[in-house]
Amino acid sequence: MSPSVWRAGRFAIDLARPQVMGIVNATPDSFADAGVAATADRAIARCQQLVAEGADILDIGGESTRPGATPVSAETELARIAPVVTAALTMGRAVSVDTSKPEVMQAVLGLGADIVNDVAALRAPGALDLVAAHGTCGVCLMHRRGTAQTMQAERAYVDVVAEVGDFLRERIAAAARAGIALDRLVVDPGIGFAKGAAENLAILARQRELLGLGVPLLVGWSRKATLARLAGLAAVPAAERTPAERERLAVASSVAAVLAVQRGASIVRVHDVASTVAALAVWRAASSAGSSSRDDAETAPRDAGSLGR
Repeated sequence: MSPSVWRAGRFAIDLARPQVMGIVNATPDSFADAGVAATADRAIARCQQLVAEGADILDIGGESTRPGATPVSAETELARIAPVVTAALTMGRAVSVDTSKPEVMQAVLGLGADIVNDVAALRAPGALDLVAAHGTCGVCLMHRRGTAQTMQAERAYVDVVAEVGDFLRERIAAAARAGIALDRLVVDPGIGFAKGAAENLAILARQRELLGLGVPLLVGWSRKATLARLAGLAAVPAAERTPAERERLAVASSVAAVLAVQRGASIVRVHDVASTVAALAVWRAASSAGSSSRDDAETAPRDAGSLGR
């Protein structure tokens, strides 16, 4: 059974309620959000907006991980995110940093960041030992083949769910050997990373199989190309979409978030926090009402006409 609390820096995050991780892309080349947080001031304002909308966790990134994205130096990445992390730490929410570079991890953990969210699952030289030595930060290990430049050519799977599970199981074991406690870990199957629509949907359909890994599951469907296509939209950057098209994709993203939670995800990583929070509130209310109805039915006395034939 997975831990019910995620130990993450300053926080013990209660996973009894699904957690919403709000995305803050402090980059000028984000595919999904048209650079709404491309400067430090705009990224800080974005953090404030997401907190007001109900985000439980702020996930701040300074390098695009979209297919074909150009890598940036650790210095550039850190310059983009350091002032944002510093400001976000005052907002009363767990602060996650989306990075694969040990130099950036060390710097932001030194600032006080609570979580390292690594699309490379701590495979960079030195990353695993650095995070283990920190002792308290939360960690998200994600599945991805290749790099941003090569991953779309590495989408051949025999059984994508089993192969993702095997990879994540190995990274959990590596983290444990390094001394990282299981209650500091969550895993992400990496929707859209070295995966096409068929693979993404197979993971969603069989997501419960990944719960056997023994750590909580974080899932990020938000604004992915698979959802765009299912919603009848072209897979184009956010800047090229009309407001109506963006709203259509936000609805699809919120539905996918609810489906992920229904299938056992403890955390959903999203751009559209307000709509996701609202959708999950409806899901929780319906789930609670359904449980109450079942409990009432089991305890209520039956009359003669209700007895089985």
